[in-house]
Amino acid sequence: MKTISFVKNNMLITAGAAILVLLVMASVLAPLIMPHDPWQYHRAFMPPSGMHLLGTNDVGQDIFSELILAGRVSLGIGFLSALIATVTGVAIGVLAGFRRGILDEILMGLTDVVLIIPGLPLVILISVYMGPGLINIALVIGFILWPATARVIRSRVLSLREAGYVESARALGAGDWWIMQRHVLPNVLPLIVAKFVLTLAAAMLIEASISFLGLGDPSAKSWGMMLHYAFSRGGFIREMWWWYLPPGLLIGLAIFALNLIGLGFEDKGDPRLKRVLER
Repeated sequence: MKTISFVKNNMLITAGAAILVLLVMASVLAPLIMPHDPWQYHRAFMPPSGMHLLGTNDVGQDIFSELILAGRVSLGIGFLSALIATVTGVAIGVLAGFRRGILDEILMGLTDVVLIIPGLPLVILISVYMGPGLINIALVIGFILWPATARVIRSRVLSLREAGYVESARALGAGDWWIMQRHVLPNVLPLIVAKFVLTLAAAMLIEASISFLGLGDPSAKSWGMMLHYAFSRGGFIREMWWWYLPPGLLIGLAIFALNLIGLGFEDKGDPRLKRVLER
């Protein structure tokens, strides 16, 4: 059963990573792949053709070139938001779980306060207040998503701090910071990777949602902004599937790939989940 679980985990991670690498490479190499300048104007509302693979939008911009370039913003905001949320959540979760006492109560109290606030409405409210901007969006999303990571990491650290090798290190005079660096963090690393990947998926979905509502940065193309313009400028009414369907499919494909990777690492990092899957 352990061999089957190991192979299954590696297959999930490999499949998800392959899809994600393709999306990232397409975004990084966008200037070499784009057949047209996505800001250049052509004839509006053109259907797919040899000249424009996915046609043009309402102002004549090539949709295929937009789609490739938009991946940079969608993935970039997702990575930055997930990094902010993961670093914050891991720091709070490790400190709260290992030090316990009043520090644990304060940090978990703060975590509970953020958790009980509805996420998407708060993101919308803060986005309106802070104004459009890619950094602002990433900060807002990161602020909303860190509590889930903090809770999971704290739960894992609580069990690790009572482990025999941790007690032995403490008995030999090792300090808390040394124990956290040498024994705690390496053992929660697979779980940290899993939470980062799943947080990245959630961040991309939130970015697409607020961009679709028109609260994204209008000066930057993202898959969510493409959906917003397709909806608000006649793409849905004209049944231009080549305008609104591709960005929606790429958002779904990216989130699917990230969830495959996250499940593979989460199985390795969470013994409780591993026991359930091996039954």
